[in-house]
Amino acid sequence: MKFTEFADDPEDTVHTPAERSRAASRSTWVSVGVNLVLTIVQIAAGIFSKSQALIADGIHSLSDLVADFVVLFANHHSQKTADADHPYGHQRFETGASLALGLLLLGVGVGMLWSAVAKLESPESIQQVHVLALWVAGGALVSKELLFRYMLWVAKRVKSSMLVVNAWHARSDAASSLVVGLGIIGNLAGYPILDPIAALVVGLMVCKMGWGFAWDALHDLMDRSIDDEELQAIRQTLLETPGVSDVHDVRTRKMGDMILVDAHIEVDANITVEAGHDIAVIARQRVLQRHRVLNLMTHVDPWRRPDRDHDVAVAVAK
Repeated sequence: MKFTEFADDPEDTVHTPAERSRAASRSTWVSVGVNLVLTIVQIAAGIFSKSQALIADGIHSLSDLVADFVVLFANHHSQKTADADHPYGHQRFETGASLALGLLLLGVGVGMLWSAVAKLESPESIQQVHVLALWVAGGALVSKELLFRYMLWVAKRVKSSMLVVNAWHARSDAASSLVVGLGIIGNLAGYPILDPIAALVVGLMVCKMGWGFAWDALHDLMDRSIDDEELQAIRQTLLETPGVSDVHDVRTRKMGDMILVDAHIEVDANITVEAGHDIAVIARQRVLQRHRVLNLMTHVDPWRRPDRDHDVAVAVAK
């Protein structure tokens, strides 16, 4: 079994919701610690060294810190059991969190653009930065890249799209720290305007990533189906179920990181209703065990062998 979204995952295991929740909590608390330290250090150093780019990067780290708490909130609520108002459970809290993270990034990016443009309109107000800003930017770059690699490893291991979003949020900070470092180097080299330009580039990067995450989550909330590769894997599991002659009208929709499936299975028309029901139950169990499927709704259709259909047609004609 292979999920396209997690193609680099070396494991072939569908993790339980409890395992995914624990992994999400651990990795997110690590991110909270890193982002808290970076936010304080970057903003303080940016103010001291007069670097707008470093302050913008610190605000980006602050948005990461807020995003981490959004993930923790969604992770907690998505594990709630089904109830009368949510018969399929609360997994879509994760998709809602991904949408919130995307909108958060988009808002932060717009704020960065506004501040950078205002600075560029008054170039005489741009000051030379202190070399301390460069060291802080370099340390932030290394910290964020290591955090990204750790969080992405956890996300792929437990197959969580919400954690993938948060991991790439960390990578966006690593990329922004690189741009900030280049802007600071340019400022120190005698080109002060490069510092706000770096802040402008960071803002554009954050806006682009935020829009991508929000748009993707919005599609999932509108019951987007899974990719063809995973769909065919589920269909093949149904076809390999003893007693199933054929499968058609397989439809899917995402429920957080899980999947809801509707399928028509064809069984021998001459068996009893009870036997057909038993085949459908086995087919459902196989799919739930082998795939990240939350629920499978089956419709049993009668199937006749071609020779039997021919015999029936001849009898009706007579």
